[in-house]
Amino acid sequence: MTPKEAEVRRLLDRYLIEIVEAYGLCPWAKSARTGGEISVGILWGERPPIDAWVTMARELLARPSTRLAMLLAPELELTPSELRMDREQVGRAVDNCGVADFHPDVELDIATPSRLVPFLRRSPDPLMQFVPLSILDVIRRQTAVTLSDQAKALGGIAYNNPDDIGDEIAATNHERVLRDGAEMTRRLDDIATDRRNNYPNVGIAINTIR
Repeated sequence: MTPKEAEVRRLLDRYLIEIVEAYGLCPWAKSARTGGEISVGILWGERPPIDAWVTMARELLARPSTRLAMLLAPELELTPSELRMDREQVGRAVDNCGVADFHPDVELDIATPSRLVPFLRRSPDPLMQFVPLSILDVIRRQTAVTLSDQAKALGGIAYNNPDDIGDEIAATNHERVLRDGAEMTRRLDDIATDRRNNYPNVGIAINTIR
């Protein structure tokens, strides 16, 4: 692993441990991380082509141990909405999994549970997360897995009623942020400062729009 790659992984681990795991945003995140079931890839440059996202995503998902794949683009120069458009293209090409986009440049909006989601995905670097549909067997046995179902299930929660689980997850996270939002924001800001201070030291261009 190069120094650049090690630094990206260090910041990702901070986000997973201090945010995702600490606030219970994904119930199997810790077991997947400590069990070596998270496959991580890194794409360099201001705007990796869609084909690069697709090719590396398929490589990560093909690993037998992969329960969750995360593909990061530390030097990406796209707004959250632009990354979302790229994610839609990637999701159409990688059709055996659910795909979610994460971006560091979002603000906290607690007006409704659904508007909170981007804040919970305020990762240190822009990234796309891939969850194999094989992980969602419970859903698949009950109903056809639509793109909406995939998005609802990205938190890793198996459920019995696919019609309302998305609302349930969003409501739970909304309550958590109403309670812990100030501390969560402080932690996220600290990770962002860590990124700004240390990426230039290993030669990573910080192009993300702020």
